[in-house]
Amino acid sequence: GTLPFGCSCSSAMGCSSSSAAGGSKPEGNVSNPENPTATFETSMGTFKAEIYLDRVPRTASNFIDLAQSGFYNGVHFHRVIPGFMNQFGCPHARDPKSREAGTGGPPDGEFVNLKTGATEKRSHGGNINDENVSRDSNVQGTLSMANTGAPNSGGSQFFINVANNQNLDWFSPGESKHPVFGKITQGYDVCVAISKVPTRQDLPLTPIEMKKITIEGLPK
Repeated sequence: GTLPFGCSCSSAMGCSSSSAAGGSKPEGNVSNPENPTATFETSMGTFKAEIYLDRVPRTASNFIDLAQSGFYNGVHFHRVIPGFMNQFGCPHARDPKSREAGTGGPPDGEFVNLKTGATEKRSHGGNINDENVSRDSNVQGTLSMANTGAPNSGGSQFFINVANNQNLDWFSPGESKHPVFGKITQGYDVCVAISKVPTRQDLPLTPIEMKKITIEGLPK
């Protein structure tokens, strides 16, 4: 099977051209103080992100449910590329040397859409339905869903953009379709540092562990 890459190419080469796209402010990506905040405690430091529950409630609720269940605790970053992104969230990567890292997802099941109250499903290997509804661009510091390139193939894996990767937007003309579901609000320098560690085939030589992810500011 194919690896769920954060982009359709297996190296940063095909993606780096987008970082030349300058400072034009993309549509979307506007902060909402009523959104929840996720705190990511890693072995290289802590960062925080606004989670876009207001605009991609299924995708955000999926992430929040996994985080609150402890699913991400003890998982390692399995793919980091400087000038591109950090990918994370595969359960196989609890073992930082697993050859299966990058191929896994959460168990099938249900979770609550925290905005609508609807019951959402994870199926066919823990995947959720794509939520390509909000035009938030894959700019520096955003969190975005990883997938295999096939529709409805996102589960627990996501990536943190450390460059402007607008070619990954679901509303871009390219084949890669990755909905953004949050943006770093504190500690972005930690994300950049993670992207620059020594790697072999994009896997950090010194494992980088997610100790825990906590969520604050959920709707009452």
